[in-house]
Amino acid sequence: MRRPLAVVLGALLLPAALPAQGDTATFVLPNFHFADGESLAVLKLHYLTLGHPRRDAGGHVGNAVLILHGTGGTGRQFLNPLFTELYRPGEALDTTTHYIILPDDIGHGGSSKPSDGLRMRFPHYAYADLVTAEYRLVTEGLHVDHLLVVMGTSMGCMHSWMWAERYPDFMDGAVPLACLPTQIAGRNRMLRRLAMDAIRTDSAWHGGDYAFQPPGLRGAAEALFFMTSAPRRLQRDFPTRDSADADITRWMDRELATLDANDFLYQFDASRDYDPSHDLGRIKAKVLAINSADDEVNPPSLDIMAQLFPKVPHGQYVLLPISDLTRGHGTHTVAAAWKRYFAPFVAGLEHSK
Repeated sequence: MRRPLAVVLGALLLPAALPAQGDTATFVLPNFHFADGESLAVLKLHYLTLGHPRRDAGGHVGNAVLILHGTGGTGRQFLNPLFTELYRPGEALDTTTHYIILPDDIGHGGSSKPSDGLRMRFPHYAYADLVTAEYRLVTEGLHVDHLLVVMGTSMGCMHSWMWAERYPDFMDGAVPLACLPTQIAGRNRMLRRLAMDAIRTDSAWHGGDYAFQPPGLRGAAEALFFMTSAPRRLQRDFPTRDSADADITRWMDRELATLDANDFLYQFDASRDYDPSHDLGRIKAKVLAINSADDEVNPPSLDIMAQLFPKVPHGQYVLLPISDLTRGHGTHTVAAAWKRYFAPFVAGLEHSK
């Protein structure tokens, strides 16, 4: 089930300087058991890779980088030109020297998910299950025994914290982008609850066995737009009433064409078990955590990082000021906004090996 990634890269019109080397494939885990006792006879994890693993005489891999996507995303989001500048020759994640692993998490993309047919009978996975599956893909599927870096955006950011705590000797560095190392509560949790309730209280919901996507899915998407967007950028790019109206119409049409209500519910409910705040002191990897000042999902006014980050033994925290490069919560995928911190961090990990 493996095919060359050159076709995928070419279709996305990536820069010619980006090496089109790698694979897209599916890793199958039979009889996968979830933390709550549920199981799935066949769990499929879709993934992309760029570059090739470099193994020493003992077979140990030294150049692998795991990049984890956000809620509702897929590994393909890291083939976005805003991010792929990191893969070019001489850059921090040069794919001629690094092995990049881009999985689709359970419930997302080409991996097993409720909309495949089980709907609400799909096992009710949580973040712990997603991290377990990621680890098994890396170790059993790709036979990688060590990561140079585990990094991720939004949900993937939270998974990066969990990786660093659960597998403290498995990576040299962790780069969580756009999240907080604490339980999702306050407005963040309320937003998720409102978005899920918009679907579950819709008369067309029918317990997940709907004949068409419930109209409440639109309300759920609207709530997320306001939390994840950046006012400064939207005002700059759409300075008139008509341009703003046209863009939000395009955005909503694009979202509704791909969203599924069951998948959406599972994706947002999965964060219910997240809370790495108690075990931050167990982290052995060097950590570079990056948030942006215009991120309304993780607003700096909460002062949570000031309270918790000192518990991280080997950490650097960067709060990006609002600028023309930042995009609110979406700044996590704009490499130009934070690579001046990321590049030396990765170089330091490599030089210390």
